[in-house]
Amino acid sequence: MTEQLTRRGFTTKTLGALLTYTLLEDLANQDLFAAEVKPITRKWLTDVNDLARSVKNKKIKQVAWQKQVEALFEKVELADLLKMVDFEKLAKSTKFVASGARSLRFEFPKIEGLPTQYVFGRQIFALKKNRSVVPHGHNNMATAFLILDGKLRGRHYDRVEDREEEYIIRPTIDKMFAAGGHSSVSDYKDNVHWFKAQSEKAFIFNIHVLDVTPGAKKTGRIYVDPNGKKLKGGLIQARKIGYKEAHDLYG
Repeated sequence: MTEQLTRRGFTTKTLGALLTYTLLEDLANQDLFAAEVKPITRKWLTDVNDLARSVKNKKIKQVAWQKQVEALFEKVELADLLKMVDFEKLAKSTKFVASGARSLRFEFPKIEGLPTQYVFGRQIFALKKNRSVVPHGHNNMATAFLILDGKLRGRHYDRVEDREEEYIIRPTIDKMFAAGGHSSVSDYKDNVHWFKAQSEKAFIFNIHVLDVTPGAKKTGRIYVDPNGKKLKGGLIQARKIGYKEAHDLYG
């Protein structure tokens, strides 16, 4: 009996010591990580969060948010952002999907100088060559994209008119995006978008702010076929399609 108690006590002490060591190691790693993240990058992320709060609370118009968030994306310290999202680990462990893009979830580190709560949702899209973030638009959502790695052909369209079975869209952007490239979406500008990977692998950092249009339709995606009938003035008659057809055609 005494021997059992002694073993139990030894095991408890050993586990306690291991937990203490692990906690101290985690704290040390956090301090080391915090030292690696530049103050300018901490401020950058705070500014992105503050800007998201402004558009969500209707303090600024969505098109103004697009201009300002892209200005922030233009000056990001990309190497620092890659550290904050633990990109190297994410990229190595990514299992790419056969059609479309894999959505990778992540959390920003909890270190001094960064927000404790975020107004915007976030994800990283991972694509292999010739796969797409399929053509779609958004309702009641402001979204921005930053290329972390790889090359993609990016296309945007203004959503000019919603009809019963189709959308009337106008091409606005069609160019190659590489690391550091960025674009944005709102209910009013460049709403429909489509990214297709041109490199073996590509990764897109995405933020999204929901419920930005009072009394608008339910927040979500709408899928379109942008290769529709060409109309006068550069417009396109784009069919409304579903998730499956969008991925069958363009994934």
